[in-house]
Amino acid sequence: MRILPLAAILSFVVPAQALAWGGHGHRIIGVAAMEALPDDVPAFLHDPSVIADVGELSREPDRSKGAGKIHDSNRDPGHFVDLDDTRRVMGGPVFQAPLPPTRADYEAALQAAGLDSWKAGYLQYSIVEEYQQLTLEFAYWRVLTAAERFAADPGRRAWYAEDRRRREALLKRTIGYLSHFVADGSQPLHVSVHYNGWGDYPNPKRYTTARIHGAFEGEFTRENVDLAGLKAQMQPFESCDCPIEERTVDYILASLTQVEPLYALEKDGGLQPAGPRGAAFATERAAAGASELRDLIVEAWRESADSQVGWKPVKVSDVEAGRVDPFDALYSVD
Repeated sequence: MRILPLAAILSFVVPAQALAWGGHGHRIIGVAAMEALPDDVPAFLHDPSVIADVGELSREPDRSKGAGKIHDSNRDPGHFVDLDDTRRVMGGPVFQAPLPPTRADYEAALQAAGLDSWKAGYLQYSIVEEYQQLTLEFAYWRVLTAAERFAADPGRRAWYAEDRRRREALLKRTIGYLSHFVADGSQPLHVSVHYNGWGDYPNPKRYTTARIHGAFEGEFTRENVDLAGLKAQMQPFESCDCPIEERTVDYILASLTQVEPLYALEKDGGLQPAGPRGAAFATERAAAGASELRDLIVEAWRESADSQVGWKPVKVSDVEAGRVDPFDALYSVD
């Protein structure tokens, strides 16, 4: 088949602000991050079948689209945030740490500027939410694993083992969703008002106003970014030693700096099929997503040691030390 240049593809591309990297990109970002996990995370996360599952589940927030109008309209803005060239959300509040503590506070700040978070997007909260969920899931896994080891009662030991297996299934889902939104954040067009062509903004450098979003993250990435190349570009583990909200702001702002280089690359012909400069750019951005995902999984695992779970809550450290039987808190003896 004849390979069309990017400009010829553009006319067929449906606007896709809420999609990033396509299935191929999301899958290999999730797999690369999982394969790069250190030995101190739970051993089951190194199982090849689990790694493959996470790769597929990394696509799930996009695959779930089409369930219905309420479902889609509630979730689509969670895949992006529209920042302008001055780091403001659609010209309104400055995007910086600390984030407004809740989405309701974020919405209030946007409303005060005459804006709407359903149009501006709230990717930052999607990342933070899934990270917090992952930390809690890891805390439950720690408690169940320890309780299974210490339990003297066979019935309780069997229930702990069953619930640990259920928790492992939930962990794969949560890591998959975190993978998806972290990967969205590494795609520059997901963090910019210039998300699908430069748009109706000052454009002295005459960047394209064509719809480049879908072609870049879909066909171009599928043809030019592979797992081995992505893994070769991943950065060493880096602990922020800061709140997840602050780390997420820094991560998204780093992606924002790559918006203009992407448009400059397109203007210079760098996104032609099999273009080495475009391939290098897309690979670096995907690797940034995989590196961040690996780091967040590790940070969530380590942070979970200081958590508490259940009702009424028990401390992870007390259960892991054998000081507390968590059955009532976990089984919910109301």
